[in-house]
Amino acid sequence: MVEKNSPIPIYIQIEEIIKQRIDLEEYRIGETIPSERELSLQFNVSRMTVRQAITNLVNSGLLYREKGKGTYVANPKLEQPLQGLTSFTEDMRARGLEPSSQVLRFEKITPPVDIARDLMISPEEEVFFVVRIRNADAQPMAIERTYIPVKIYPELDEQQLMGSLYALIETTSHQRIGNAIQQMEAAIVSKEDSKLLQIHQTAPVLIIKRTSYLSDGKPFELVRSTYRADRYKFTSEIKR
Repeated sequence: MVEKNSPIPIYIQIEEIIKQRIDLEEYRIGETIPSERELSLQFNVSRMTVRQAITNLVNSGLLYREKGKGTYVANPKLEQPLQGLTSFTEDMRARGLEPSSQVLRFEKITPPVDIARDLMISPEEEVFFVVRIRNADAQPMAIERTYIPVKIYPELDEQQLMGSLYALIETTSHQRIGNAIQQMEAAIVSKEDSKLLQIHQTAPVLIIKRTSYLSDGKPFELVRSTYRADRYKFTSEIKR
């Protein structure tokens, strides 16, 4: 229980107690925690103090609120380092999760001018346009819209996209993947993507645009990914 004479603020003590209860699975993922009133009675403190603790845990992503229903234990966010060039499949397997993909669209198209420019091809050259939902342990994590020059891998088919595209490209091109240029921004999910990702229409998402290059400098992929902000966080190490 809380120690009212401790130099540690009471709301921080309550945060730590709730974290411990989550770790011990007294409060399970996807289930509600006790109400502010119930917790204030348990800890013999004001509801305002309990509310501050809960708000901090919501802001940190450990809990989430649903209006009119209560406060729930959130799924832990997946942490993605920004250094290192890996595929979604490789990332998930490294975390002990089972990756899977659902291909929503697979076709050859003439790319928009900006896509052709980024892929260093003429606007008349065809690309594969692929839309996939990327899952981890059968839960949707991201939507990828990918453009791949047909000349890079003309034999590409839908079945091959169920696994790691990076491993496939390296095997077929007999080249290593060299580097990528990546841009990231926050946004509110679109109506279409909210349904695919099974999130609310006002939920925040992370939008990432990545252009990837083979070791000879040729771009082989441009992908625009929409990640669930409630399930994903990105980290980077910064050295002086």
